[in-house]
Amino acid sequence: MQKSVGQPINRLEGKLKVTGAAKYAAEYDVKDVVTGYVLSSPVTKGKILEMDTSDALALTGVIDVITHQNRPKLAWFDIQYTDMDAPPGTVFKPLYNEKIMFNGQPIALVLAHDLETARYATTLIKVKYEQEAFDTCLENNLDQGRNAKKGFATLLKPPPPKPTGDFLNAYEQAPIKTSTSYHHSAEHHNPIELFATTTVYEGNGKLTIYDKTQGTINNQLYVANIFGLRYKDVRVLAPFVGGGFGSGLRPQYQLFLCVMAAMHLKRNVKLTLDRKQMFTFGHRPETLQNLRFATDINGKITALNHSAFAETSQFEDYTDPLVAWSHKVYPSANTLFDQKVVPLDVFTPIDMRAPGGCSAMHAIECTMDELAYKLKMDPLTLRLINYSEVDDSSKKPYTSKALKACYLQAAEKFGWDKRNPEPGSMTKGNKLVGYGMATGIWDAYQFPSRVEAMIDKDGKFILNNAVTDIGTGTLTVMTQIAADELGLSMKDVDFRYGDSKKPFSMFQGGSAMTSSTGSAIVVAAKELKVEIDKDLKTITVTRAVTAVAAGKIINPKTAKSQILGSMVWGISKALHEESIMDENLGKYINTNLGEYHIPVHADINDLEVIFAEENDELINELGVKGVGEIGLVAVPAAIANAIFHATGKRVNNLPIHFDELL
Repeated sequence: MQKSVGQPINRLEGKLKVTGAAKYAAEYDVKDVVTGYVLSSPVTKGKILEMDTSDALALTGVIDVITHQNRPKLAWFDIQYTDMDAPPGTVFKPLYNEKIMFNGQPIALVLAHDLETARYATTLIKVKYEQEAFDTCLENNLDQGRNAKKGFATLLKPPPPKPTGDFLNAYEQAPIKTSTSYHHSAEHHNPIELFATTTVYEGNGKLTIYDKTQGTINNQLYVANIFGLRYKDVRVLAPFVGGGFGSGLRPQYQLFLCVMAAMHLKRNVKLTLDRKQMFTFGHRPETLQNLRFATDINGKITALNHSAFAETSQFEDYTDPLVAWSHKVYPSANTLFDQKVVPLDVFTPIDMRAPGGCSAMHAIECTMDELAYKLKMDPLTLRLINYSEVDDSSKKPYTSKALKACYLQAAEKFGWDKRNPEPGSMTKGNKLVGYGMATGIWDAYQFPSRVEAMIDKDGKFILNNAVTDIGTGTLTVMTQIAADELGLSMKDVDFRYGDSKKPFSMFQGGSAMTSSTGSAIVVAAKELKVEIDKDLKTITVTRAVTAVAAGKIINPKTAKSQILGSMVWGISKALHEESIMDENLGKYINTNLGEYHIPVHADINDLEVIFAEENDELINELGVKGVGEIGLVAVPAAIANAIFHATGKRVNNLPIHFDELL
């Protein structure tokens, strides 16, 4: 029988999605459902003095309005609200009291017979606030930076590596060195599916919950702990998720509010956040990074210093791991690392595709590009000089590392040898042409997971696991793996997932679902071409080649789809995405997809993906690594380096706007 692993198999659920048969969290047609709508605070910090809901309650069709004044009694201790991905600190508890801690905080839930009535009723609620001084500006509060508190999240996000050697002396004595700062704006995930929950009240303390989440069991435990229910009486289902990108790793507040309403009314309840409200919870944090790198006259790195500041909320210490990546990629005897969190009056950030890595590698790889120009050396040559088979931060060898193959294959495919190194020297008509490259790296995480297997009466092999499929092709890939391991055709395997009643799985994130065992580095190299109008300075990424080494590729079609999506995201991060904070109001002001810019078809041109052959018998039994993040990590730096090659101007802030080139 022909093996399916390694074959470009079509998605098993593809037809359901394109025909509309796949149901998402808000689309379940449950009987006698009550619809909710959230009232968000326009105040950034302060407290509620008075709240009058009488006009809303008098509106025909309104069933109830829940606020901090009349909410049901709930769990008291913070630990009961703490989910599996919660950073150290005090978890946000919706409608807990009169305090306002961030703009857009939910302060009331209107429950009605239909969405239109519920939404209109929120406009009838009268609220009197006492406003307090707030601060949402990272750069104005760097003196408030401190070490992040330690907690469970520290296991996956350890503190900065300890210093080695004598950085200050090595840097001072080095013949070639550079010192640069990089600023990254905050970004919001904005998956196309809005956050939504449909709670079916079964009676006797039992709930069936259809939720937008990346972790059914995480949300099951969260609900059971808060509402005092038995775990087995709470069932969370998420068979289809319309994109997550990290936003669904933690339970968002619509889950809490929807379940609370269902328990309170003893009825089925549905609650969906609107697009503007999607900007009121976790996001990629704003960051400021400072890098000092030095080399000898031959290009060998002799000193590395990477320090960073990143925003967090006033109530939790979220950490976007930024400063450890350089030492993983490039060895040096003299290093110094430091990272601080800066508490601001915003909601707690959350992991966003390639958290830490894509922001850090942009800074690292642009710094490497600067060094290459100071050395009058090809950027690729500089990286090969500093190539290592050992992770210098841990002094352990990689289980596999096909980065050289990625470099060479991408360079050949792209035509890197045709590049004139002089900035501004390459043109095409009225366009300045720039070539840029960068290295990407990502961890191969190990998460616990348990699969239950059985054979039904018809001889079909059934596998059960609680994992979600956030659009990555999990159903297809898991079916391929099982079929090959069992010597069956794929039609004889039924992989059942997205249900907290099934055996344990961690949330889907970190590129850890296909490769759930081992700890190794996934590496990729990017070659990229941009064209910039000489007069208007408009930037176009005309071609990008990504070479990826990710162990055994189970399904080239779904893997390529992941990399292509990541490349588009990298273009978006470099040139488009930015959550704009009005520091006077303490709120994001571009809270819609018209003003929160993302690429459209006209922005995306020739994208190519190469999978370099990589055999890794140590990483896990399958020899696989995840590809969800790695395709994004290097793209922003490659674009920034290509822009410098085209214009001779370094722009160290993301996103890059054309006016910075004028």
